Amino acid sequence: MHDSPPPTQSEPLSHGLKQRHLTMLGLGGVIGAGLFVGSGAGIAVAGPAIVLSYLIAGALAMLVMRMLGEMSSAMPASGSFSVHAERALGRWAGFSAGWLYWFLLVVVLAVEATAAAQIAHGWVPGVEPWAWVLVFMVVFTAANLTAVKNFGEFEFWFAALKVTAIVVFLVLGLLAIFGVLPDTDPVGLTNLTGQGGFLPNGWDGVVSGVLTVVFAFGGLEVVTIAAAETDDPARAVGRAVRSAVVRILFFYVGSMLVIVTVLPWTAQQAGLSPYVKVLDAVGVPSAGQIMNIVVFVALLSALNANLYGSSRMIFSLAERGEAPRALLKVSGGGGDGGSGQGSEGRDGGVPRRAVLASVAFGFISVLLNLKWPESVFLYMLNSVGAVLLFVWGLIAASQLRLRGRIEREAPEALTLKMWCFPYLTWLTLAGLLGVLVLMLTDDTARPQVLWSAGATGLVLLVAVGREFRGRRGSASSEVSPHK
Repeated sequence: MHDSPPPTQSEPLSHGLKQRHLTMLGLGGVIGAGLFVGSGAGIAVAGPAIVLSYLIAGALAMLVMRMLGEMSSAMPASGSFSVHAERALGRWAGFSAGWLYWFLLVVVLAVEATAAAQIAHGWVPGVEPWAWVLVFMVVFTAANLTAVKNFGEFEFWFAALKVTAIVVFLVLGLLAIFGVLPDTDPVGLTNLTGQGGFLPNGWDGVVSGVLTVVFAFGGLEVVTIAAAETDDPARAVGRAVRSAVVRILFFYVGSMLVIVTVLPWTAQQAGLSPYVKVLDAVGVPSAGQIMNIVVFVALLSALNANLYGSSRMIFSLAERGEAPRALLKVSGGGGDGGSGQGSEGRDGGVPRRAVLASVAFGFISVLLNLKWPESVFLYMLNSVGAVLLFVWGLIAASQLRLRGRIEREAPEALTLKMWCFPYLTWLTLAGLLGVLVLMLTDDTARPQVLWSAGATGLVLLVAVGREFRGRRGSASSEVSPHK
């Protein structure tokens, strides 16, 4: 049943997202707290060569997105890579990719909600962090339960603020480097080589930097999930993916280059935002509070996007019989997820039960994070630590299998093609395997790989067991057609 997939698939969901929503989701989705704060840890281990670390990690993410874009533009679906994996490799692959990604999103959602609550608590100490978490979850649940355009509008303005912050940062950094700012001397390029050279910790530092920063690129996949709810999914996802190269180079590599040029890399430390240090150095007043606001918005943006992505993923799993069918209820009359009647209404086409299911587990994750952050929740977090790499691997394997089928059955659907197929696809798979092996050799990252491997193995066992039972059931029906 998976040998001849149709190039497109009808969805009962609304088409309420506009191209501007998807474009800004693509622009802002790549900019998160991992960049604004987490990049400090990468600079601390790699020095100025963190630029190379981001180039390597960014190249991996870019290649995966290109593969995903090829499949999603040819076969748009709300389940994105989970649907592609099922078509390419079988039910077990679609089941595994979908549930692993859903689990990843709802666990990480707790980290984002808790971190945003800590920032808000700093501004308003009278309100406890748990109360802030409740406010955030209620607001974004309400937004996701109504028309999908509300999610799009939230993400549009969140992304606009993040993009503006990065652009202003880059401009100020360049002005500081060339000495254009008042009361400043030109910084020049001395900091790139002045403290132990460009590679102060050698290539080992670059590799450690890759392990630190590669997961900051997670979240780009949501663009291909959201594309299914636009008027022209194939065109929308194609445009979003094509601009990935520019986004990665401009926002990540560009800002890292500015940071290690304006200040000595030894001035950075893990846990502190390098952006704050640079803004302080160039004389921007209240730099810390400004960046706190930007990080706060980035966290809320990620929370909103993860809630959206998780609800659409579990809805897609339910469509394919891999999750309870009760989750197929959509607002506006699409009762069983198959008709889509009324899904074009103002609040129609929203999988509300899927949203509530994702929120419910998100609340559980938040409670575990607040109650047992160093035990139960830490194990959950470790169990999804390397899941993104497993999902990316399934995307690459799916593209290897599907490319030939699409060329044979619907070549006109290949409006976006993977570069140098199949060589770059194989190279990407080798790169992902290399990152996993390197994580196993790293004392800090090893628990994430082992726990994630355990979680993945458990899901695979369930998936294979379901497929085996399904095949036995089909065989029994053929042998005994009379009920």
